[in-house]
Amino acid sequence: MHRIGVDLGGTNISVGVTDEEWNIVGRGQRPTLAPRAADELFDDLAAAVHEAVANAGLTMADIASVGIGTPGSVDKEKGSIEFANNLGFHHVPARAMLMDRLRCPVYLDNDANCAALGEALAGCGKGVDSFVAVTLGTGVGSGIVIGGKIVNGVNDAAGECGHMVIAMDGAPCNCGRNGCWEAYASATALIAQTKAAMLLHPESKCWELAGGDIEAVNGRVAFDAWRAGDAVGTQLVENYMHYLAVGLGNLINALQPDKICVGGGIGHERENLLAPLRELIKAERYTRYAEKQTELVSATLGNDAGIVGAAALTN
Repeated sequence: MHRIGVDLGGTNISVGVTDEEWNIVGRGQRPTLAPRAADELFDDLAAAVHEAVANAGLTMADIASVGIGTPGSVDKEKGSIEFANNLGFHHVPARAMLMDRLRCPVYLDNDANCAALGEALAGCGKGVDSFVAVTLGTGVGSGIVIGGKIVNGVNDAAGECGHMVIAMDGAPCNCGRNGCWEAYASATALIAQTKAAMLLHPESKCWELAGGDIEAVNGRVAFDAWRAGDAVGTQLVENYMHYLAVGLGNLINALQPDKICVGGGIGHERENLLAPLRELIKAERYTRYAEKQTELVSATLGNDAGIVGAAALTN
């Protein structure tokens, strides 16, 4: 049997049909166009599912289940999306609505959890018992997988590592707290840090790399300036890596997983990012003298991680 994974993103609904080895054999996609009514959005999601099934040369009779990776919080027992601010959803009975459209078992989980499960099953965490995936994008997404199972917690909201505080009474986070890891280590945070530094340093190469337009700054500008030997870019990247190392050190001290993978937009820096991070983390981890240490690696599945992980959902 085949399974379907859906990555319900803020921009696109991306669907993949997976075989028993977690290879994607058919795809479908629709724009999310959020916020809008759940009925409308789920009509498009169902259309994308049928498109993926047709592209795989299958019918819905060949599909064992459909898994949905959604932003926000879910209640897996009820099958509802409790709150997803980017979608404009609050207590939406997603499972019932989608089963009515697809006539197939439907399972839900958080999108970062699905990405972690996908990497654990078919990516850089394959064959590993305890695994954490960290995604550096608009926020800091994360998911924890132990023994091949997502760690959900009592209310299906475990693994929100981006909202652990790394600076008491620090920068405000959009979750309502101050000093969250996400407020310092997300791509959004790096962009804000880069813009602030550029305004103080008109001589910085960051201006040239952004085409002279501060609104064109993205997460690559500071790293490109760093590579070019720019003093401002170098300071930005060194500070950013320090923020990352503090949070990763906290994860290691709390969980001691076999592996942590880093993905997302900033994660595309791969060893340019991870090599210095490994050195910084040595000072952050409690177990600095232990023979066995958590391995820090790059994510390998890219945007497909969420699809594969969602397809693997069974409860």
